[in-house]
Amino acid sequence: MSRLPKPWGTNLVARNRWILGCALLIAGTIVIVALAFTVVNLALTGDRLALSPLGGRVGLVEIIGEIDDPEPIVDQLDRMERDTSVRAVVIRLDSPGGGVAASQEIYEAVKKLREDGKKPVVASMGGVAASGAYYVACAADSIVANAGTLTGSIGVIMQFPNTEDLFRKVGIRFETVKTGKYKDIGNMWRPMTDDERKLLQDVLSNVYDQFVDAIVEGRSLVKEDILPYADGRIFSGDQALQYGFVDRLGDLDDAIRLAGEMAGISGQPVVVRKERPRVRFLDYLDNKMNQLSGLSSRGPRLEYRLR
Repeated sequence: MSRLPKPWGTNLVARNRWILGCALLIAGTIVIVALAFTVVNLALTGDRLALSPLGGRVGLVEIIGEIDDPEPIVDQLDRMERDTSVRAVVIRLDSPGGGVAASQEIYEAVKKLREDGKKPVVASMGGVAASGAYYVACAADSIVANAGTLTGSIGVIMQFPNTEDLFRKVGIRFETVKTGKYKDIGNMWRPMTDDERKLLQDVLSNVYDQFVDAIVEGRSLVKEDILPYADGRIFSGDQALQYGFVDRLGDLDDAIRLAGEMAGISGQPVVVRKERPRVRFLDYLDNKMNQLSGLSSRGPRLEYRLR
């Protein structure tokens, strides 16, 4: 019976060369696929390999809608800091504000970018940049607003629905067992006590002071000059310029050019845009219910938000 010939016969050298060639071909294919994946991923995210220190790019981070989840924004700012070709960053704000802690986390991330990354940051205000959005803007080196931008709304709010009369009409009563008199504070089926109201007011006053202190630090203003306008009122971008809450009037292109100038970029800078994360439908409904009732699936919360 005849045997099928081996591709390398009995020559061990030829066999080893064939095996080595196959291994190199597989390894080369893996490297090419990995490089292609990396290039595509960087292109989609707006990042790039910093092969040269001569880049003249301005990063653009958008904060659109209610400030609720700081993680995507903080992640973008972190990538901007690590990309050495990005010389400056513009924060585009079109938001009525949002959660206190979320606004503070983004505020601190912007400060870190300026201090650790040594990159100038310009805040650009769109149609609305109020409350928590203005809090974030105060961390920037410069704030640019449109004349008709709605901003301000400096203050803190917490809301609780009172459904006591509704439950009484339908004959529903609730019994509560608790370990301390404040454990069920904000209970929606009974009125709030004076002690509870004072406790919450003290918390809000403390968080309000944090807001004002951030403006004092970021805007280099005297606290006494801020307080007359820090009562929740809104004002236009033109008024904000008069009060010292913004630095100049202009649109997004003006902010990008300013950031380029602050970074020493000659000519029109290349803009690195980050894709804004999509809002899930359930999150959208939850935000709307939060606006209507003061509650969400996560419970009541402190907010820097324009009502």
